[in-house]
Amino acid sequence: MGFNLASNNRAHHASQFYRDAWVRRVAWVRRSTVLLLAALLVAPALAAQDFSHPDSEPAPEAALIQQANDALAASDFAAALKILTGLNTQTPNNPQVLYDLGLTLEALGPETPAPAAPDSKVPTAEFYYRQSIAANPLFPAAHVALGLLLARTGRAVEAHSELLTATQLSDAAPALKARALRALAKLDQQASNPTDASAELLAALNLTPEAPEDIQLAAEIAESASDLPAAERAYRRYLALDPQDPQAIAALAHVLLAERRPADAEALLAPALAAHPGDPTLTALAARADLASADPAKVAQAAPLLEKLHAANPQDANITRLLARVYLETDHPDQADPLYAALLAAEGANPDPTLLDDRAEALLRLHRPGAAETLLKQAVANPAALPTRAALADAATHLAFAAAEIDDPRTTLQALALRATVLPPSPSTLYLEASANDSLHQIAKAIDLYKQFLAAAGTEYPDQASQARQRIAVLAPENKHAVPKR
Repeated sequence: MGFNLASNNRAHHASQFYRDAWVRRVAWVRRSTVLLLAALLVAPALAAQDFSHPDSEPAPEAALIQQANDALAASDFAAALKILTGLNTQTPNNPQVLYDLGLTLEALGPETPAPAAPDSKVPTAEFYYRQSIAANPLFPAAHVALGLLLARTGRAVEAHSELLTATQLSDAAPALKARALRALAKLDQQASNPTDASAELLAALNLTPEAPEDIQLAAEIAESASDLPAAERAYRRYLALDPQDPQAIAALAHVLLAERRPADAEALLAPALAAHPGDPTLTALAARADLASADPAKVAQAAPLLEKLHAANPQDANITRLLARVYLETDHPDQADPLYAALLAAEGANPDPTLLDDRAEALLRLHRPGAAETLLKQAVANPAALPTRAALADAATHLAFAAAEIDDPRTTLQALALRATVLPPSPSTLYLEASANDSLHQIAKAIDLYKQFLAAAGTEYPDQASQARQRIAVLAPENKHAVPKR
C-alpha cells in the first residue's frame, strides 16, 4: 500500500510534530516587539537647524542682514521673515538670504503664509534651501539644512546625499560638519547599516566632544549590529547621566531580554514602571519579562498586563498585536485569532506579510491548516516584502507545516525550497521534506531524507523517528537492518 500523509496515524504525527516544533520557538518577540518599539521608542527626530552663520561672509546689505539675524536670535520670526523677504527681492540670488528664509519658514511652521516665490513655486523652507544651493553649491550650511529637513520628512536617500555633500566641502566648519556626520550616522543606523553609522559617529566625535545623545546613538548602532554587550554598556553609560530616562530604560530592558536575562530586565523595569505607571513601552517590556520567566506565576501575569494596556489603548495596533502574540505563547490561540483577524481587516488589500504569518500560526494552533495555508501563500508570494530573512524563514516554515497537514506535498516542497534560501535544514524540515517526497513516490529521495532526519534528530522526536524507520523499511526492505535503532 502507498504511503498516505492523510491517514489518521500520519495526521496525528504531523499535528503532534507541529506542536513539538512550536514549543521550541524562542524568537516570538522579534516581530511584535520590534513593531511596538518602533512605534513607542522611536528616536527623536533629527534636530532642526540653528540660526548662526559661522561660515557666512558679509553681504552688501550688512545692516539689514544684521537686523534679520537679531530678529532670528530673538525668535521674532515674523519680523525676520519681513526683512528677509525684502532682502530677497533686492538680491534674489544671495545664498545666505535664501538660506535664512528657509530657516525662518521652518521655525514659523507650515501654517504660516509665506511670500510668493519669484517663479511662483510654493515658497517652502525646502524651496529656499534648494535656491540657496543653486546660488552657491559650495555653501555647506544650506546642504546640511536641506539634508536635515529631508530626513525629518522621511526622504532618507535624498537626505543622505545632501548631508554627505556637506561633509565633503572644504569650507564646512567643524561643528557643522560634525552635525552632518551625526545625522548621517542616524540615517545609516535606521537603514541597518551599522558599519557606516559607527564610522560616521566616530568621525563626528573627532571634531566635537561627545554628548549624551552620542552615547545613545552608539548604543542603537551596536544593537543594529547585534553587538548586544556593547549596546548594554552604552545604554548603561547613558543612564548613568540620566537615570530616570524612560526611553533609555526601555531600550536597555529590550537588550537584556534579547540577551535572555529576564530577571535583570524585570529589576530595571519595576522602579521605572512605579515612576511611570501605564507607560506603554515599559508595560509591554514588563509583560515580555514575565513571559520569559521560568516562574509560572509570573508567566500568568503577562497577558493581564497587556490586556490592561490594550483596554487603555484599543486603537494601538502594535499593542493589539503584542497581546495576540502573548495569547499564542500562553496557549490561547482562540483569543489571539480574533485580534489578528481584526488587524488584518484594518490593513485592507495589501496586508503586512508578517501579520498574515502571525494569524496563520494561530490558525494552525486551532487545527485549521487549510485557512492557514491560504494566508501563508499570500505572505510569501513576494519574498522581498518580508522585512527580514528570519521573517521569510518563519513564513516558509509555517507554510510547509500547513501544507503537510492537508496532504499538499508539492506546496510543502515549494515552501521548504524557499526556506532553504535563508536557513539550513533542521530535523523538523528534513522530516517534512522526506514525507512530502514519500507521498509523491520519490522513493530514493525520501529514503535519503529520512536517514538525514534520523542522523540530525538524535534522541529528539521519538515518534517521528519511529515513523521514519518504518517508512525506510517499507520503501527499501533490503535496508531495514541497516537503520539504527534508538
